[in-house]
Amino acid sequence: MNMGTVIPHLGLEKYVDAVMEAQENLDFMNGLDDGSVKLIVTSPPYNIGKCYEKRSSLDQYVKDQIKVISECVRLLHPKGSMCWQVGNHIHKGEIFPLDLVLYDLFKDEGLKLRNRIVWHFGHGLHCTKRFSGRYEMIMWFTKGEDYTFNLDPVRVPSKYPQKKYYKGPKAGQLSGHPLGKNPSDVWVFPNVKNNHVEKTIHPCQFPVELVERLVLSMTDEGDRVFDPYMGAGSSVVAALKHGREGYGCDVVKEYVDIAWERVDALRAGTLKTRPMDKPVYDPGKKNGGH
Repeated sequence: MNMGTVIPHLGLEKYVDAVMEAQENLDFMNGLDDGSVKLIVTSPPYNIGKCYEKRSSLDQYVKDQIKVISECVRLLHPKGSMCWQVGNHIHKGEIFPLDLVLYDLFKDEGLKLRNRIVWHFGHGLHCTKRFSGRYEMIMWFTKGEDYTFNLDPVRVPSKYPQKKYYKGPKAGQLSGHPLGKNPSDVWVFPNVKNNHVEKTIHPCQFPVELVERLVLSMTDEGDRVFDPYMGAGSSVVAALKHGREGYGCDVVKEYVDIAWERVDALRAGTLKTRPMDKPVYDPGKKNGGH
């Protein structure tokens, strides 16, 4: 059965919906209107045998992804964006980069790749027969050429904020944007490990700040954000936090319950999240932290 309600937050009506464990995510998605979602952001299972997924062959995994991606395209607004965050599938010690494996599925749906965003984090498993992986990829696709992109809300501090032109017609004027610089396509955010303020029981949890940058740059206030593999609800939290509508679904009821708890805490003003502008912990700096 579907579970849904209207959540008042910051004076606006916000929504978060979830699928109970007996249903497939596609059943929930079928109930949403064509072109109604401005941003689809998700991190699907990597087919590596985590507790929330059933491991299958890579071919079968790709076939299952085709169904979900096709339905997401139906839901996507003409000016919308789809951000598919993936790592590597691993089989007998060999890695298969899932962004490369899945790329053609998105192209077959007519989507256009705007960025391969590298999410770099400093912690993870230590490998013994290859270099330890410390990054994952976010494939950012749009449905068309006319898409929403707001750079100013996600600018980061310039390295030399007071740098000025020293000659020419602009001599003496600031050479950089007064709000900061483009964050580029390499993002450094801590992943959610045991000492992270947002940690829940979910083993592969999105940091809210990662989704916030996508929400702020690819949607406007009041737009709808959807995560078809919601997990602990970080995408929904990021959407609601910035005046968007958050939709999500998952087949694990325990994760759905946690997502509701986090939304309730956000509404009550008690949810702790790591701020986007907080520096990443640097052990070489005094009083550094994360």
